[in-house]
Amino acid sequence: MFLSRLRQRFKNKSLRLRLILLFSALAIITWTVASSIAWQQTRHKINEVFDTQQMLFAKRLATAGLGDMLLDTKTQNMPETKAMVDKHHRGHTDDDALTFAIFDRQGHMLLNDGEHGKAVRFNPDAHGFIDTELKDDDNSWRMLWLTSTDGHYRIAVGQEYDYRSDMAWDMVSGQLVPWLASLPLLMLAMIVMLSLELRPLRRVAKELQNRAADDAQPLSTERVPGEIMPLVQSLNALFARTQDMLVRERRFTSDAAHELRSPLAALRVQTEVVQLAGDDAQVRDNAVQNLTTSIDRATRLVDQLLTLSRLESFTTLDASHDETGPVDWLALVTQTLIELDTAAHRKRIELILENNGTPPPIRGQALLLSLMLRNLLDNAIRYSPSDSEIRVTISRSGLTFVDSGPGMNAEQLERLGERFYRLPGQEQSGSGLGISIILRIAQLHGISVSYTNNLHAGLRVFLNVC
Repeated sequence: MFLSRLRQRFKNKSLRLRLILLFSALAIITWTVASSIAWQQTRHKINEVFDTQQMLFAKRLATAGLGDMLLDTKTQNMPETKAMVDKHHRGHTDDDALTFAIFDRQGHMLLNDGEHGKAVRFNPDAHGFIDTELKDDDNSWRMLWLTSTDGHYRIAVGQEYDYRSDMAWDMVSGQLVPWLASLPLLMLAMIVMLSLELRPLRRVAKELQNRAADDAQPLSTERVPGEIMPLVQSLNALFARTQDMLVRERRFTSDAAHELRSPLAALRVQTEVVQLAGDDAQVRDNAVQNLTTSIDRATRLVDQLLTLSRLESFTTLDASHDETGPVDWLALVTQTLIELDTAAHRKRIELILENNGTPPPIRGQALLLSLMLRNLLDNAIRYSPSDSEIRVTISRSGLTFVDSGPGMNAEQLERLGERFYRLPGQEQSGSGLGISIILRIAQLHGISVSYTNNLHAGLRVFLNVC
């Protein structure tokens, strides 16, 4: 729990602080690893050098003609280094830099260096390098045992491990301590560098903070680094989409308020007529019928407004939505014809379906596509005369709807799809939103819609699914 809260608090810190902490940790870890590797390599090299030095010194002793030097069986001690050489001329030689002792085959010490050599323990079986301790000394020593060339003497040359470690530390610290001392300067330079490099982010944040709620102007991309450019471009794209949405909503609200005024005024007039009818049953019945018609028209207008508002909220058709699936055009068209057959029968209009092939498969929302087909057929039924026919053809390229209505001129065809636009002189009730709904649903599904006059009479609508 503590670690999770600590991680959460760290995530909520500023990017600048997080980068500083991460770079600091990385620098310290790098320094630690480099120091460890340098320490190990230096100790290894120093051990090799001093092992070689011990070997050379022991060989010189082994070949130095020890017989004449050691005729006296009494142990001979060489004077200590500080007694032989003046302190101003002996340099930095320590008493544990190198020590030696010479024994006979029976283990009697014959000669030593006068310092630590007196404490060397005789080892008759040792040969080569071993790690051991001296008498009355707990420190570890590196000891080399050799036998003289005549085989009469055993030579031991040793060196304390602490001496080697101290020398290795002096060499490593001489390289790494200056770097460690300059680490604060490196951290200060890194803080200044990060502060300078993160200024574009702070500039963008300040510009967003001071921006008005309805300001959709794009952010400036001047002097924006490449890593931040995608963020700024995405924000600008979001502002553009938001501006488009606001424009659509304002236009939709204005148009809806204007169009709702007419049916509401008609409802009020018919209500007043009912109130003034008094005992005149015919006037009252006529007013009630007109009131019902106005209510139906207002209801239809509100339904279409809500539908169009919902469609306008879609930017794209989400293919992963639960309602999205493969489209069965034949089933959709057949179901729509069945639903509108009663309305067509009342006007003695015959609905004809021709199946000349299957359109290319697409994915879409069956509910929206049914609404599109229903609006197409409803418009065809409304504006076709009685005792006529409406022909729906399914082919490999798409769907074709041909009615028997009056058709349109070029100017009227060009204005099709404008909201609340209705042909002048129409007797049929409507809101002028049906074709807008058709075009919006088709756009969401990638379907192109074309309106043309039929060769003989009526209007031809083609849905290109390819």
